[in-house]
Amino acid sequence: MPETLASPPALAPLTIRMHAADNVAIVANDGGLPAGTALPGGAVVLRDRVPQGHKVALVDLARGAAVLRYGVPIGHALDHIPAGSWVHERLLQMPEARGLENLPMATVKPAPQPPLEGYTFEGYRNPDGSVGTRNILAITQTVQCVAGVTDFAVQRIKAELLPQYPNVDDVVALEHGYGCGVAIDAPDAVIPIRTLRHISLNPNFGGEVMVVSLGCEKLQPERLFPSDAIPIQDARGTGFAGPQGVPPLPGGEPRSGAGGLDTICLQDEAHVGFMSMVQSILRQAEEHLERLNARRRVTVPASELVVGVQCGGSDAFSGVTANPAVGFCTDLLVRAGASVMFSETTEVRDGIAQLTARATTPEVAQAMVREMAWYDAYLQRGSVDRSANTTPGNKKGGLSNIVEKAMGSIVKSGSAPISNVLSPGEKLKAKGLTYAATPASDFICGTLQLAAGMNLHVFTTGRGTPYGLAPVPVIKVATRSDLARRWHDLMDINAGTIADGTASIEDVGWELFHLMLEVASGRQQTWAERWKLHNALVLFNPAPVT
Repeated sequence: MPETLASPPALAPLTIRMHAADNVAIVANDGGLPAGTALPGGAVVLRDRVPQGHKVALVDLARGAAVLRYGVPIGHALDHIPAGSWVHERLLQMPEARGLENLPMATVKPAPQPPLEGYTFEGYRNPDGSVGTRNILAITQTVQCVAGVTDFAVQRIKAELLPQYPNVDDVVALEHGYGCGVAIDAPDAVIPIRTLRHISLNPNFGGEVMVVSLGCEKLQPERLFPSDAIPIQDARGTGFAGPQGVPPLPGGEPRSGAGGLDTICLQDEAHVGFMSMVQSILRQAEEHLERLNARRRVTVPASELVVGVQCGGSDAFSGVTANPAVGFCTDLLVRAGASVMFSETTEVRDGIAQLTARATTPEVAQAMVREMAWYDAYLQRGSVDRSANTTPGNKKGGLSNIVEKAMGSIVKSGSAPISNVLSPGEKLKAKGLTYAATPASDFICGTLQLAAGMNLHVFTTGRGTPYGLAPVPVIKVATRSDLARRWHDLMDINAGTIADGTASIEDVGWELFHLMLEVASGRQQTWAERWKLHNALVLFNPAPVT
């Protein structure tokens, strides 16, 4: 029989207004509120049943009037909306996107915050100076063609070899859909190529690079890990960073093509039959496992955390509870000297003026503008715009459009100055708060943040998702207590307590900060780790497929 969960006690009518200028508020009560309900103060009585998370008009809104939430117009009334009405997407005209000209550039100069000192975790120090939160053998694949063979071998490794190496947490195959049948010399091909290369160098893999190749694919091993004679250059123009040098693998020395890589080529003449391929992979894996098994955790400062923050399955509570708590934690991490990335271009595009104002320099602000401009053009090539982002679940959860969603998404970035900008697939090289430009797709965003060097992931959700990534721990934060109660063995933190009035944003932010140190140290596993819930890596490939 399914587990029966006790329903929480009924609350008095509860609404949440985010800004003093707002003329709408969201209903916080589980199950929503029926028509005829008098809101606190008694001045507004609901004309309609309003679902949880959805907006109610606090005043009469004339046709064409701006509907304000977070203190900004999230739409304009298509017709007269009386006070007490349910305000949903069908009643609103979405505003045009903010232009990318005449933006405030590095105008916000917050007072420096005191350093947050004395916080540490137990991590794996790598030869290149980075720190892993897990000790994992990753097997890189150059092309999808080898995925079946590699998966078969990985299952054998886990069953037969991994038990002999107790200090190794896992073995993962870096499976993807790229590598052949693509225009690999197209300017945009830089993105998937460098993404896969940099994922292979993620701190959680300890510098042990092992590659499985088919042999005839376009993405040859020496192209994935090139020598100085085959640099990967970004020739896409506006919005991207220009020539990319060839980074050394962890340990210091650059690889010199396939000769410097541990590569198993399935088409090698030495392989006679399927099992000979599998045995080659197992034989090479054992060498890497021995080195990884010799590693031990050491105490390192919290500044060695590289955190990617993301939201998925968002609802109207995302910008009220979970994302503000993550934003508070982001500020704590920056004060501790750590690296934090926020991303999801279409979900911050409508707040570009807020972001450029927070840039540390005009150059950082301009880099954000270039990324937004490139993505605007990318969407335009597909005959869509940023409004294509929102999902049926977002709308069912109370988000009327991408403007409202963006205002709630941005708060994950906290209030710290934005000091760095990354193009898709680039590797992070700086501390502080970074805007890492990625699509908003959960799987593509997570993949690109892995490539940037993320060693810990924070993911907020309102509708609920069992999202997880094999290479990195994913801490999931529920926006609502009802979701945390029903998905009690999938959500790691309940930020719904903020809406319930039993905890503050600061309380949940500190709870998340302390949990991150426990998870990073390996003293606690996330629910996704316990259940081994791992989504696929999805490489962002804006280049043509042939």
